[in-house]
This record gives sequence, structure tokens and C-alpha cells, in this order.
Amino acid sequence: MSKRAPRSRPTILDVARAAGVSPATVSNAINNRRYVEARTKLRIDAAAARLGYTPNVHARRLRSTGIGTIGLFSSMPFSISGHASRLGFLMEIAATAAVSALQNGFALLLVPSLAGGLPRFEELAIDGAIVVEPSAADPYVAELRRLGIPLVTVGRQFGAPAGVASIDLRSAETARLLLDHLRAVPADRIALIIGTVQRTSYLETEAVYLEAAAAQNMEPVIVRIDESGGEEAAFEATLGLMAAHPELDGILASVDTFAAGALRALKHLGIAVPGALRLATRHDGHRARESAPPLTAVDLHLEDVAERAVELLLERMRPGRPTGHTVLAPPPMLIARASTVAPR
Repeated sequence: MSKRAPRSRPTILDVARAAGVSPATVSNAINNRRYVEARTKLRIDAAAARLGYTPNVHARRLRSTGIGTIGLFSSMPFSISGHASRLGFLMEIAATAAVSALQNGFALLLVPSLAGGLPRFEELAIDGAIVVEPSAADPYVAELRRLGIPLVTVGRQFGAPAGVASIDLRSAETARLLLDHLRAVPADRIALIIGTVQRTSYLETEAVYLEAAAAQNMEPVIVRIDESGGEEAAFEATLGLMAAHPELDGILASVDTFAAGALRALKHLGIAVPGALRLATRHDGHRARESAPPLTAVDLHLEDVAERAVELLLERMRPGRPTGHTVLAPPPMLIARASTVAPR
């Protein structure tokens, strides 16, 4: 006799859909923290009883304030997310998203990348989720979709299935901005450093780089780094890159962790930045600003991105939620610094 697959515990989202109200209204009705019209509360109670919904112990603890919960996820490994660069990127989004979520009756739960596997989603008791820069086969997106939890991605997921809403970070536009700047400073022989994982930011940056290389009759030189290696992997890769291509006068590193490793390698080799080689990266975060020299980077307007992500997620969480669609982030803005422009 074949075993029947265990049924997942009904969630607050299931009750909200069955009662035709928002998850926040269900949370308010169950916890008696905010007024809910009597007939609506009866409808919610009936839906909860019909589905067999009972909050688990962890959920009760999280719901003690009477508000719902949004989870913020990133599948970047700790070697990147644990450093000031990626932590800055993620925390810039988290800080604004937390305020925006709270203003709409939700708390934000930051869920770090776990080397040992996925967290127990049923214990997180979340009503919706934001996934930052997912990979093509992102495990968080897959599990959230399996559980039917509304989600929005910050950065489009490569090959995303229908129904996944996203904020487009304009990675191709950002890459053009940086490459145009490098060529203008000028740099004629530019290498690209990206990660090996299929993330849209890497893939779009590579496509723009190859297009620019063909247009300028420039030999493409691409270094792909395992994200788990972090800054140290970028350091070693740049040593090998410069040994193989001493003619290079520019490097575009798609992640500032990689840029930091590249800068260390260039200093180790005695290659002056920006005198002999110009170095630029994508995100204008703490690491870009505090490097010596400071790194040319791009303002991705992450505060606006975070607000748009929360707004889009709240739309997805309403009854009769719309199908997945993409919202554009604000246009990227170049911040030219001493890693590409010599001080006057």
C-alpha cells in the first residue's frame, strides 16, 4: 500500500482566501488585537474551523503583537552575504522593507541563507515573502511556491515560472553604465568578473559585456567565481587573470566582494589603481565607499526598491491576487570614484 503524502498544516493564508479577506484581517481577528467587524470575524472563524487551522506555538509567539509576518530571504552564501558588502545590500533592503511592512500591519522576519538546508517554513509562520536576487533554481522560491505563499523577488529570477512577481533591478542598464564609464576614462582592455550561479544580474551583465566587446573589437576576458569562495576566491582569480592578461587596463566586478578581492590582488601585484588599471563594481555599498581607493559603483536606489517590493507583495496577498508581473526599479545612477578617476 502506498503511503499518502502528509498534508501540510493550513496557514493563515488559507484561512484568508477561504474567508475572502486579507491575511492581516485574519491575524487581527484571531489575536483580538484590532477591531474586526463581527460578521467578518464570524466568517473567519468558520473558515478556520472548516480548514482545521490552529496556530502553532511559534506562530502564537510571532503573532503576539497581532500583526502578520513577511519573510525576507536571500540564497547568497555566507561567504558573500556575511561580509559588509552583501550584508549591506541585504540590510539596506531589510531596513526600508521593515518600516514599509510595519506601516501596513506586518512585521519583517529576516531569514539568512542556511548552509545546512532550508528552514522549516511551517514554523516561520509567514504570510508572504521577498526573495533577494534569486538564482535560476532558487530553493527558497521553489519551496515558497510549493507552499502557495505569495512572494516577490528583488531582481528577476532567470527563467522564472509564470506567477512570480518581481522588481527588475535593471542589471543590463547598470552594466552599460559601468562599461561606458570604463571606456571613457579610458580603459580599452576590460575584463569581467562574475559569479558562476545563474542569477539575472550576472547573466545580463555578461550579455552586455559581450555585446560591448564585439562592438569595440575587444577580446572578451571573463572570470567566473564560485560565490562560496567570496573575497579570497576573487583575490586568487585576479592574480591568475593578471598573469594571463597583463595588458588589461580595466576590470568590472559584478559583486563588491569580488571587487574587494580584485583590489587586494592588484595591490599585491603592485598595479596602481587607477593609474595602471581602473576597477568598478555594481553596488554602491559600504565596501565600495570604504575601500582605498573608493570604488566606482552604482546607486541602485535600494530604499525605493524595498518599498516597491513590499507594495507589490501586499497586492499579491490580497484576495483575488493578480498574476505575477514586473515592476521597474528607479534608473541606476553612476557614482564615479577614485578607483576609475584619478583625483585632480
